[in-house]
Amino acid sequence: MTDIRKDSVSFVQVDDGDAGQRIDNYLVRLLKGVPKSHIYRILRSGEVRVNKGRIDAAYRVQAGDELRIPPIRVAERAEKNVPAATFPVVYEDNALLVIDKPAGVAVHGGSGVSFGVIEQLRQAHPDWRYLELVHRLDRETSGLLMLAKKRSALTKLHDMMRANVPDKRYLALGLGQWPDDARQVKLPLFKFHTPDGERRVKVSDAENGQYAHTNFAVKERFAEFTLVEAHLRTGRTHQIRVHMQANGCAIAGDEKYGDFALNKELAKRGLKRMFLHARSLSLPHPLTGEPLKLEAPLPPELERFLKSLRS
Repeated sequence: MTDIRKDSVSFVQVDDGDAGQRIDNYLVRLLKGVPKSHIYRILRSGEVRVNKGRIDAAYRVQAGDELRIPPIRVAERAEKNVPAATFPVVYEDNALLVIDKPAGVAVHGGSGVSFGVIEQLRQAHPDWRYLELVHRLDRETSGLLMLAKKRSALTKLHDMMRANVPDKRYLALGLGQWPDDARQVKLPLFKFHTPDGERRVKVSDAENGQYAHTNFAVKERFAEFTLVEAHLRTGRTHQIRVHMQANGCAIAGDEKYGDFALNKELAKRGLKRMFLHARSLSLPHPLTGEPLKLEAPLPPELERFLKSLRS
């Protein structure tokens, strides 16, 4: 990322990965820590120039554009205190990165979390000019997580997700018996906050909730549990977790929607996390169209727990 000077004018050249986005959004990302109100003020006043000419906030930057940015004080990034980290790479090229995220790691900072995967990867790879999350996984969910290394890839991936192109499948261990060997669950979901500010989701009516669709297929049955594959047809917050709870088969180890007393017992038996894992992902490459079929094996702690159930 180009260093922005606080005592003199800075010049920044737009590269291919940033082409096509509005200049206000480009500056928000470039000038992290600067209030949006200040960014719009320097745009309106003409202090920001593109190729020596004035522009408005709706201008879309092009590859090769030279931006003149006035002296500006950029807040010290919290990322400077973020420990650099790398994660198991499942797929990587110059446009797309797919990692196998471990459980217990947030995908980004916020809501009481200082940093997450995105901040740690940026710290580990300061030479990468662009890196953004394509989607999210809950902190306690492990498995495949996509990140875009080019804005053009991010835009295309978001288009694909809106069109339900990626095939995303999870493995989850439910408490008790899942009702059918295969079941489509279409229950609208409503997001809310508890009195202490914690985000939660519940099943709602169609008028107030967001449409949510998950296909479930039983993979293995045990006396006390059911291992299911969850095929996401939409991507709502906590969708699999709430759909399983609503069908009387909450996820083992789920601290928000599960059986809290049983979770303590499961921890003694070796399951100290939520049993939800993003196992497979199939989609065309966002830029080349090449078919991608990616998989992340179950983490060892989940495999061990399944083995204990089979013995």
